[in-house]
Amino acid sequence: MFVDHVLDVARTRLVTIPESALLREAAQLLNDRHINLVVACNAEGAMVGVVSKTDLVRRIGHCLGGACTAAVATVMTRDVVYCRPAELLQNVWSLMKERNVLHVPVVDLDDRPVGILNARDALQALMSEVEQEESLLRDYVLGIGYR
Repeated sequence: MFVDHVLDVARTRLVTIPESALLREAAQLLNDRHINLVVACNAEGAMVGVVSKTDLVRRIGHCLGGACTAAVATVMTRDVVYCRPAELLQNVWSLMKERNVLHVPVVDLDDRPVGILNARDALQALMSEVEQEESLLRDYVLGIGYR
């Protein structure tokens, strides 16, 4: 199964922001309880980093005076774990476990974001695939539909 199998759900989670936007703009986006990650993009629309609620809280904890009016680029994570729609979902899930991340941007070949893959969605898709394979194998062993 490939990442593009869950791309419709991943698209609904995608929120982007210009890397030059102010932190308070990112905070307003992350205030939504369903949004946990915002993808920062350059002028061409390519992903250059991500801002999570954790990144924002960590920065605000050190704000003095006008420090919280800094640009998103000063806070964002640049070393981003990401995937492409044509990658195997199992490989992405393994990477998410290894790097301990719950959300992974899905980008096209030009590094433009097309969605956010959530660990729960990936796991549900993988479990569904395993259940389907188990059912097919059980039917085969029992001779159902093969007479």
